[in-house]
Amino acid sequence: MDGALPHRRTRRERHDVQLQRGPQAGAGPMNTPSSDRAPLDVLVIGGGQAGLAMGYQLSQHGRRFEIVDAGTEIGHVWRSRWDSLRLFTSGRYDSLPGLPFPASADGYPGKDDVARYLQAYATHFGLPVRLNTPVTSLTRPDGVFVAKAGQQMVEARQVVVATGPFDVPFTPPVAARLDPDVHQIHSVDYRHPDTLRPGTVLVVGAANSGCQIALELSATRHVELSVGRRIPTIPQRPLGRDIWSWATRLGLDRVTADSRLGRRLAGRDQVIGAGPRQLARRHGIRLRPKVTDTSGRSVTFADGDIGEYDAVVWATGFTKDNSWIDIPDVLDQLGHLRQSRGITPVPGLYTLGMTWQHTRGSALLGWVGNDAAFLAQKIESALDQGARNAAQR
Repeated sequence: MDGALPHRRTRRERHDVQLQRGPQAGAGPMNTPSSDRAPLDVLVIGGGQAGLAMGYQLSQHGRRFEIVDAGTEIGHVWRSRWDSLRLFTSGRYDSLPGLPFPASADGYPGKDDVARYLQAYATHFGLPVRLNTPVTSLTRPDGVFVAKAGQQMVEARQVVVATGPFDVPFTPPVAARLDPDVHQIHSVDYRHPDTLRPGTVLVVGAANSGCQIALELSATRHVELSVGRRIPTIPQRPLGRDIWSWATRLGLDRVTADSRLGRRLAGRDQVIGAGPRQLARRHGIRLRPKVTDTSGRSVTFADGDIGEYDAVVWATGFTKDNSWIDIPDVLDQLGHLRQSRGITPVPGLYTLGMTWQHTRGSALLGWVGNDAAFLAQKIESALDQGARNAAQR
């Protein structure tokens, strides 16, 4: 797939790459200690689709920035998901700014396709991505942000937290009461049916991941699906047209999080494709209510019924861990970043790529670039104002 991507840069792009460390850009870890240089204009934390889209926008403004990521390669999060995972957005809606996604308009790329595209994107634009560099603390003494990134202390005037919505896998506490011989994994560790031992499998969680995994497993074993709460199901291609085509025509992809409709939609996820009822009707998957308790090999459900299982897949989502951000007033009581359209209460600190950060597409490939462009303008204005204030002192 990489060979299908154009690699000739425009004069503007070549100029931008020169501004971003020349031959080291996009090459992985950089050897020059950031602490030996003046503060960066912008530090982008996270090198996934959101961080790369932010990097593209910053490069258009000629800013001095770095993208740091804990992974060993660009696209590592996508590569680590289950083998059969496919996007629920078609190829026409999967491009980041400046470079088309190399897939048919009506095809649904797989997870490795996305990983290769992200890697090619960073290379094409020469984005300065530093891999194997987890950020373990972020402070703001004296008005300049200081991040412990790997073994270095990196200073920056502005910071964009682009770590995305998927952080720490969440497994309910009741999982600890199952016998050790019940094979338990979180959906983040599921790869293919052979990942699990033979026998009856319970998939807990009926959002998109849980439904897709239950469907795949049902071809080779008996599967039951625990539906904790009713989630609306939307066909992938109603009336033969991709669901996102309808959404864009109706303007639903532009509904904002602070609108009345946005608040309703943001509070309820949607399954796109085969939902629980279809899985039960067409694939023989038994539906169960919410899990309330476990003991030995048994699982108790909200209706009082009990089932015994050989394996359990916890498709129970993720939680965010922002405890590394040590800046007053930026986190709410739940530990989430306070933000409005990506702008936090702390001047110069932004977030990008969160679910419903601004619209339904804020965390999706084809839409995250819109939020990145908006933040880039805010960052540019802030940096320009800072330069004017410094010149007047």
